[in-house]
Amino acid sequence: MTIRFASAAIALYGCYILIIFGKSMRALEVNFDGLVGPTHNYAGLSYGNVASLNNATSFSNPQEAVLQGLEKMKAMHDKGLTQGVFAPHARPDLNVLRRLGFTGNDAQVIHKAFKADPILLRACYSASAMWTANAATVSPSPDTLDGKVHFTSANLNNKFHRSLEPATTTRLLKAMFNNDSYFTHHTHLPDQGFFGDEGAANHTRLCDSHGEQGLEMFVFGASAFNSQLPKPAKFPARQTLEASEAICRLHNLKESSQILLQQNPDVIDQGVFHNDVIAVGNENVLLCHQQAFLNQQDALQEIRDAYTGSKQLCIIEVPTDKVSISDAVSSYLFNSQLVSLDDGSMLLVAPQECQRNSAVNAYIEEMILADNPVNQVQFFDLRQSMQNGGGPACLRLRVALNQQELSAVNPEVILTDTKYTQLCDWAKRNYRDKLGANDFADPALLYESYQALDELTQLLNLGSVYDFQLAR
Repeated sequence: MTIRFASAAIALYGCYILIIFGKSMRALEVNFDGLVGPTHNYAGLSYGNVASLNNATSFSNPQEAVLQGLEKMKAMHDKGLTQGVFAPHARPDLNVLRRLGFTGNDAQVIHKAFKADPILLRACYSASAMWTANAATVSPSPDTLDGKVHFTSANLNNKFHRSLEPATTTRLLKAMFNNDSYFTHHTHLPDQGFFGDEGAANHTRLCDSHGEQGLEMFVFGASAFNSQLPKPAKFPARQTLEASEAICRLHNLKESSQILLQQNPDVIDQGVFHNDVIAVGNENVLLCHQQAFLNQQDALQEIRDAYTGSKQLCIIEVPTDKVSISDAVSSYLFNSQLVSLDDGSMLLVAPQECQRNSAVNAYIEEMILADNPVNQVQFFDLRQSMQNGGGPACLRLRVALNQQELSAVNPEVILTDTKYTQLCDWAKRNYRDKLGANDFADPALLYESYQALDELTQLLNLGSVYDFQLAR
């Protein structure tokens, strides 16, 4: 990994730093990063995700993938951030294979599915739950009328392999946030295209500090019912207006804490399948591309008008002539994380692909030296995830919590030095270092995967979140 920072910018924002952290000590944002599952593979399953399609059928390295993710988590922990861990799902999904007519014991189901439809089998092996930005939408307690943190798992019904996730995601969230006094969990939206919901990948929260009321931005790709709104022509719009409206109602959001905006359909057709591929926010900063939203200038003015914080909202709009849509998609500049550190600096957590892209790297250098709160960048090697279409921001679910709420979280899913060592040892024992198309015909991969997750539930104190049975 590589670190760069602008000391002059840190000094310039000294006053800003003291104000922010005087308040945010009462609350913080915890990033719960997805552990890459043991069956991580490249199958080109995600139409509209350019990286996923480009790397279809390549060999994957699950062990390298999970260790790369853990390295990023540990780096955030070492910077003083509270870092969480989100467990993977059980794969392959034998239940859905049986629902689709494959019969017999586990090994027979695998053999029959591989013979009849190997692409379907690979979809059932997908480790896509690693991208926990799609796991759910989360509304912190300052934004809700009942003062609770609300979770709604995404239905992810636009892609078959991801539509298998919501029920397990809900069980995992309940095992992590298992206190009704602070947390409310909602059933995912109907499994139907009209209410297509892709979770926090299309949701950004802007605020003075994480413990204060914020503005939750819900970005949709199209409307299911209103044919007057434009739609992308080539790739599907995965988030509907109707889904975002439903989440606002379910989460009991204050009227002043919500705004709905439409993503630019033209950039969806260029591979920007989620808003977090074209925009990212943190506290009072929104970093977005010049083409991120439909009717961009009107949209940005709506955000400014709706923002009720006392601090000045900082919108960093990246011009097309400095970073093209193609460069934004290939580098995943906007799928970086923005995080606030204890010293008041704001850090951009970016994939190494940003450093390797000359236009993007030049823009980052310019940005961290400019008059804005983003004054550091750190690059990470997340190649295994990036090749499947997910960068740093895809790998994490953001949850803003006050100290009482944090104390109610399952402590075993919070990363410590000891937990990091345990998880690395667990991964090295249980994960293969190479997976190809023919490996999915081997029932041993199923048993290895299930055994690994059975051990993980004990390591993270998750209880019975999986619906498989292991012979003991």
